[in-house]
Amino acid sequence: EIANRITIVDMLKDFDAIIATGSNNTSRYFDYYFGKYPNIIRKNRNSLAVLTGNESEQQLQNLNKDVFQYFGLGCRNVSKLLVPKEFDFDKLFSAFEPFRTLYDHNKYANNYDYHKGLLLLNEDTFKDTGFLLLREKESLASPMATLHYEYYHEEQTIHSVIGKHNGDLQLVVGNSAELSMPELDFGATQAPELWHYPDKLDTLAFLEDLN
Repeated sequence: EIANRITIVDMLKDFDAIIATGSNNTSRYFDYYFGKYPNIIRKNRNSLAVLTGNESEQQLQNLNKDVFQYFGLGCRNVSKLLVPKEFDFDKLFSAFEPFRTLYDHNKYANNYDYHKGLLLLNEDTFKDTGFLLLREKESLASPMATLHYEYYHEEQTIHSVIGKHNGDLQLVVGNSAELSMPELDFGATQAPELWHYPDKLDTLAFLEDLN
């Protein structure tokens, strides 16, 4: 049984390797204490969606799942969009509409109201659906009830943004029929296949290599 393979101890010692999961902050401590051992140390990750403006209504509705499932808090959730300069946000907002009921969730609504208040106080420019705030920003991670976006002019710009965030990026989604870089099509981020390894690290291969 699996219970016979798990031991809870007060202090870690006499081990061969470390697998640890935490935030960017905790990963620094994991690396400090365990960096000299074979390890997989996981930290914060986010996902990116690349849109061209040619997406069908169904594709945009599939993107809903990537953005809103689990309140957008998972490492596979899309936290940022890359869009062309002439992108029609109204079409996207219409596709997002079925998730308006998220605002009925008290903690989600508190986050929405809080971040909207900050944006208004700071006189920042943003787009507002009434339940989701979109802000043009370079950073990949976005708080709950917000979504960052950035404009691109050519495909090379997309590759540049992906390269800049490579260490913090879990995956890229988009229309693989139009673009070369998406790893998954819209709507598939929360349904990984067995070979879609977190952080692109095969844990079983890591364990096998210890022998």
